Amino acid sequence: MANEYGAIIVNVGSPDDPSVPAVKRYLDEFLMDEYIIDLPYILRALLVKGIILNVRPKKSAHAYSEVWTDEGSPLVAITQRVTNQLNKMVPFPVEMAMRYGNPSIEHAIRQLLLKQPNIKHLILIPLYPHYAMATTKTVTEKVRSILQKISQPLDLIVQKPFFNEQRYINLLSKSIQEKLPKQWDHILFSYHGIPVRHLKKTDPFQNHCRKVKNCCEVASKSHPFCYSHQVKQTTYLVAKQLGLSESQYSISFQSRLGLDEWLTPSTTDTLKDLGQKETKHLVVVCPAFVTDCLETIEEIGMEGKEDFVEAGGGDYTLVPCLNDRPDWSQLLASYIQEHATSPVTTP
Repeated sequence: MANEYGAIIVNVGSPDDPSVPAVKRYLDEFLMDEYIIDLPYILRALLVKGIILNVRPKKSAHAYSEVWTDEGSPLVAITQRVTNQLNKMVPFPVEMAMRYGNPSIEHAIRQLLLKQPNIKHLILIPLYPHYAMATTKTVTEKVRSILQKISQPLDLIVQKPFFNEQRYINLLSKSIQEKLPKQWDHILFSYHGIPVRHLKKTDPFQNHCRKVKNCCEVASKSHPFCYSHQVKQTTYLVAKQLGLSESQYSISFQSRLGLDEWLTPSTTDTLKDLGQKETKHLVVVCPAFVTDCLETIEEIGMEGKEDFVEAGGGDYTLVPCLNDRPDWSQLLASYIQEHATSPVTTP
């Protein structure tokens, strides 16, 4: 029955405004998450509160001010528009939440309970195509912790990563095709980077990731939890759908933080390299993000373009994320309604 269901879509989050104090609060919540900086609490607190929060908020606040709109944070505003669309497509309430910042996950769940007092099943849609402990896992664990606090027991149904789901691949490919200029030389798939140790930690069997030669290509039960494998699969499937040859595209990883070993090659180095090769028409797409945000608009759209052009590159096209496209909202609505039709509680 529809009145027994509710859904939340969860994005990463944003500060409440681009001021230094607001950005500092946001970064504190974000970086103190054990799934982001996976150090023991004391070491994490010393690093975050003792060092990072004393130097980074001012720089980050300036970056946020570069992308802030009349509606506020582009990520929050776009996610709200998607939520509005979903509530016209789905026969039960849908709320949006941010893993960090506002509106919080707890607020979203309590709003659902106010609108749907008889709710028994909570459908969770993490807005991340690929699995990582810093995205899907932290969202899921946060929801579980909140459900333990509330008095009403709810069955939790979690949307699995959709990195290779055909409808998603079709839509992502379509969104790229629509923005391809008449002439282009190369497509760069820039994914959010993660530390290599995160890959190893999320291997549930601890016997495949970085232990087997060509581990991303060798079939394994670890792949449902492997970010590296999943981004390569998304890239391969989209490239195949667009009819790209191997020389026409490449993969890189952005947003590196700290000195640990991260997935390579870095997007910054790749953009400079493509510029030095005098690439005349570069197209960049960021499939790890379904919503445009600081990392796509400022890091790739502004800083990335500058790195590419200054190195000798030519035209630069950044493909927008899926954002609030009606066909993307319709796909999310399909995911939600499929869970309601055949509910499977997530262990």
